[in-house]
Amino acid sequence: MGTLYLVSTPIGHLEDITLRALRVLREAALIASEDTRQTRKLLSRYGVETRQVSYHEHSPPSRLAALLQALERGDVALVSDAGTPGLSDPGYDLVRAAYEGGHDVRPVPGASAALAALVASGLPSDSFSFLGYLPRRRSERRRRLESVSSDPQTLIFFEVPHRLRSALTDLETILGPERQAAVCRELTKVHEETRRGSLADLRRHFAAHEPRGEFTLVIAGARAGQRWGEAEVRAALRRRRQQGDSPSHAARVVAEASGWRRSEVYRLSLGEPGPSGRRSGGER
Repeated sequence: MGTLYLVSTPIGHLEDITLRALRVLREAALIASEDTRQTRKLLSRYGVETRQVSYHEHSPPSRLAALLQALERGDVALVSDAGTPGLSDPGYDLVRAAYEGGHDVRPVPGASAALAALVASGLPSDSFSFLGYLPRRRSERRRRLESVSSDPQTLIFFEVPHRLRSALTDLETILGPERQAAVCRELTKVHEETRRGSLADLRRHFAAHEPRGEFTLVIAGARAGQRWGEAEVRAALRRRRQQGDSPSHAARVVAEASGWRRSEVYRLSLGEPGPSGRRSGGER
């Protein structure tokens, strides 16, 4: 009975590979690669000649069955395009199937874009949620963000360049313009960059600069025990109403993100005076 090894590979810089990972890749009977062409670059660099077979989200069910048969004969190493396999890739299905088949599953730790971005962000790292890729559809993306808007944990997302601008717009709208964040681009690669600031600042920057490369977003959690200022609440309400939200829905979303009571926010949405006694009608 063979063992399934989950081998972490570099997310950019080819020197970010462990000695143990190289040994496992050399000794395995087979390497299951998300993209054999990408993995071949790493194997060629270090003289690893183990046979590869592709295994990705579009692989037919017969490929999973073939990998389980291979595990009956020897060890199999699973690798993703980059980073730790099983995070936002099809490795999860193979891991479950291997366990059900009575095989050992062992991780070989190494590079992870999510953890690299987190520790470089300057945001709290003692408690965090990794949420993978945001939904493609704007309505689904906004619902996902609304569901975590009051989460006090640091949030980590992956995003592709052609959706970064719309994602930042939705993040600013749902979580508030002053929420602190870091956008990490091309981690460990030649054009690596980590840009920190408020969501409003980051949205403005990438509105003026074309997003290029692979992105990991790290977002500060909701401010536990702290309320937004009234001006911030009014601004968030105004944005949501401009986007077509009803007063009730806008109040619910903003209340969850701001720490205000829903009734207080709803009164502001109707133009009634807030705690400061100021009406919202003049800010439309």
